[in-house]
Amino acid sequence: MKLLHTADWHLGKRLDFAHRITEQKEVLDEICQLADYHAVDMVIVAGDLFDAFNPPVEATELLYKTLKRLTKNGKRPVVAIAGNHDSPDRIDSPDPLARECGIIFIGYPNAAITPLSIEDGFSITHTDLGFLEFKIPHIGFPVRLLTTPYANEIRLKQFLGITDKATQLHKVLENSWANLASKYCDTNGVNLLTAHLYMLQRAGEVLEEPEGERPIKIGNADIIYTDAIPPQIQYTALGHLHRYQHIAGHNSPVLYSSSPLAYSFSEAGQTKHIVLVDLYPNQAARVTPVALTKGRKLYRKQFTDVDSAVNWLHANPNTWVELTLVSDNYISSAELKRLHESHDGIIHIIPVVAKNNASQQDTQPVKLDQDIYGLFKDFFRNKYGQDPNDEINDLFKEVLAQNKDLED
Repeated sequence: MKLLHTADWHLGKRLDFAHRITEQKEVLDEICQLADYHAVDMVIVAGDLFDAFNPPVEATELLYKTLKRLTKNGKRPVVAIAGNHDSPDRIDSPDPLARECGIIFIGYPNAAITPLSIEDGFSITHTDLGFLEFKIPHIGFPVRLLTTPYANEIRLKQFLGITDKATQLHKVLENSWANLASKYCDTNGVNLLTAHLYMLQRAGEVLEEPEGERPIKIGNADIIYTDAIPPQIQYTALGHLHRYQHIAGHNSPVLYSSSPLAYSFSEAGQTKHIVLVDLYPNQAARVTPVALTKGRKLYRKQFTDVDSAVNWLHANPNTWVELTLVSDNYISSAELKRLHESHDGIIHIIPVVAKNNASQQDTQPVKLDQDIYGLFKDFFRNKYGQDPNDEINDLFKEVLAQNKDLED
């Protein structure tokens, strides 16, 4: 059988003020096309379907339409688990209708899924807490799946009985997975695990969580090590970290598939992927990452003059840019206007003023018997090594006027 593993869609997420729903539609369409082109038999979305507990309507519609398309009218099972950005109740709420379409939503750990059979499609033949077994018509062996959505402190206690996460989380999941694997995962079928967790190799490299991501790892209490995965598992589909990467420490592949788009400038330059996995009973999984091409690229660029920045911006349209300008002078409003007019994807402009005369300024005493405008001028000169220009002075006066209105 062939599995498609994806994760961390974060539907509805913005890049600062910039909406990205159009890019998300494009890249999810690309994922659907890849699923059909490669004739995959099953799809796993390993958490963080949305970016917020209460996503916008267009994000919700995009999720349901995409998952419905991926199922091919119930012929292809699609399993979507909750991540730390998702409301488990929201993930579970459409499940009765979604199941009839071939979509299996799992919001909570140790979820109890009832068996089902879709006409001319697949069946769920056996279930247990945190376990599903699928029968796909054209595949001559069962497909077993252990599922662990993200769980916060309350859910860990409620569904897994964990009262002390610092000492129990790894051990409880290890025991739970081992019990399910020993009960159901023999060599006559394909055996899979999906989870939205922070997972590492024991004594291996500590991986950074994405910038702007709601962190899972607080100290070491939330780390699950790959040696907790049962030996019967042939492939582990993870969600949470946004970079495509293998996690070592297990006899079979353990992968983060990556997010489909770069969602912060710390991800600038990353190639995003889906993962295709070829699986047979009692054989090693064959993993093929497939690069995604849709969506604007993110760039962090630094220049020492506005002309160079404008030239680069003109040469690189349809991108998102964090622009740093290093110069001896503060950026004027005319220069800012010129930069923004040259490109529609500038998210941040970071001015860095070289304080060539900082030592001279620091030796000058502050005159405290001035009015507030004189004090502001001295402060600005001390901080930036030059006097504020007319635009900055006008902005300061406007702020003072607004404060006075509030006081009145």
